[in-house]
Amino acid sequence: MIVSKTLLIIEDDPGLQSQMRWCFNDDVEVHMASDRETAISLLRRYEPAVVTLDLGLPPDPGGSSEGFKVLEEILQLAPKTKVIVVTGREENAYAVKAVGMGATDFFQKPLDADILNFVVERAFNLAQLETENSKLKSAQSNSGIPGVIANSPSMLKVCRTLEKIAPADVSTLILGETGTGKEVLARAIHSLSPRSDAPFAAINCAAIPENLLESELFGHEKGAFTGAHQQKKGKIELAHGGTLFLDEIGDMPASLQPKMLRFLQERVIERVGGVKEIPVDVRVVCATHQDINNLISQGSFREDLYYRISEITLNIPALREREGDSVLIAQALLKSISSEMNRGDLRLSEDAMAAIRGYDWPGNVREMINKIKRAAIMADGMNVSAEDLELESSEASLPEGSLNLKQIRDQAEKTACLQAIKGSHGNMAKAARILGITRPTLYSLFEKHGIEAE
Repeated sequence: MIVSKTLLIIEDDPGLQSQMRWCFNDDVEVHMASDRETAISLLRRYEPAVVTLDLGLPPDPGGSSEGFKVLEEILQLAPKTKVIVVTGREENAYAVKAVGMGATDFFQKPLDADILNFVVERAFNLAQLETENSKLKSAQSNSGIPGVIANSPSMLKVCRTLEKIAPADVSTLILGETGTGKEVLARAIHSLSPRSDAPFAAINCAAIPENLLESELFGHEKGAFTGAHQQKKGKIELAHGGTLFLDEIGDMPASLQPKMLRFLQERVIERVGGVKEIPVDVRVVCATHQDINNLISQGSFREDLYYRISEITLNIPALREREGDSVLIAQALLKSISSEMNRGDLRLSEDAMAAIRGYDWPGNVREMINKIKRAAIMADGMNVSAEDLELESSEASLPEGSLNLKQIRDQAEKTACLQAIKGSHGNMAKAARILGITRPTLYSLFEKHGIEAE
């Protein structure tokens, strides 16, 4: 992770320009500007990490007014750029003022190559540290929910809702496609609830044959049916004091639904073959990938049972709808899986990340886990490629017409302008600050893209 060592020197004296250029090694890309217009043009074009700025620029070479204007514009357009102000020995007040405005450091004339090199290198190191820190923060999950990795607004909204409902003892229905992590959220509800120290019992209603499901849920007495050689407690009874998770509730047999409804209403159960009512205190969390309303209309799911299990409903977005989360989750999975396999710190290559972002993930996180496991095994070096993941690089699958760079840039410009003006509630000055441009430039972009200023 290296910040490009691009340096912009803003100095109107040709002799000093030449001296300063030769102060730096070949690993520093140096650009020169002698006035404000050229400086801002080069700033936009090359996005230098560090700028040295002589305050005495034309049309005020003997003063500092033009230099301070340039400093202000640089900090507005590129606030992360490290600006080193160059002053004369008698201009300490100017240096203090510049640092107060946001300059990173200052350097006093006359020129000393070693000191200049040291100050500039220190600014490059600071820029690199800030960039790495920013990337680390952006790569961290903001969900705050155990087991949930998320940064997308849609999933963070689900997480904030979960935090609110976890302490409340209400029945919760989790809806989402297969592989979206419904059980992970159910366990999170349990762990954040007052019942966290009590049992969490889970059962998949679709995975157990109909003739055995009732016994698994409610338990049975000895001799209740052939093979019942001893008494057995069911999942509901075992979850007493804690949480019962009924996965794929939409597949619960119709014959069993009335008994489940009675349990939810009365909070008592009867084991199969028993006559004694057993009071049970559990919180019920259900999940399904099916459309419950369709099941009700088809007559395969009881409407009154639906209302009992869905006091609160959580809708989990599919992975393809969680912007930016796919790479975040893939990186976390790769770190965990490569550690388990003693493969060291495997990394996703650029083409792998592009392929992950471009893939729809019909199997959601469950499919991603399988692909990451395969990639961790197949990767030859430390980098995992799109080929290792058995995904096509998104660049290779782009249609020819979508490669028009001008159209892509224009669309990106228009989208950014619309978002900025919306975010600033129509305030052009604020929108310009958001975009890091001047108001005249923003008006020009509005005219270019046919956007009405009002």
